[in-house]
Amino acid sequence: MSEERGGRGRGGAKGRDADKAKAGERPRGGFFRRRRVCKFCAEKIDYVNYKDVRLLMPFLPERGKIQPRRISGTCALHQRKLQTAIKRARQLALIPYVTE
Repeated sequence: MSEERGGRGRGGAKGRDADKAKAGERPRGGFFRRRRVCKFCAEKIDYVNYKDVRLLMPFLPERGKIQPRRISGTCALHQRKLQTAIKRARQLALIPYVTE
C-alpha cells in the first residue's frame, strides 16, 4: 500500500531517487557522514600509555567523562585500552576525575 502512495515505507528508493542510486549518487535529502578512523590504528599505536597525558586529554571533555566510541571514533580494542589508561592516570592524579 505504501508503494502506491509513494510513502517512506519498506520499498527502498523510488522514482528519481532510484535513478540516482543506480547512477552512484546519493539520494536527495540525505547527508553523507564521513566514517571516523581510529586515531590509534591510523598512527599504529599499540600501547596507550597512561603517563602520556597529551594523548589522553582529547578523549576527555571539560566535564572529565570518558568519551564513547561513537563520538571519539576509536575502535573497540583501543577504546578499552584508552579507558584503562585514563583510569590509571586518574588514580595517579595525572588527570582530574571531574572539573569544578
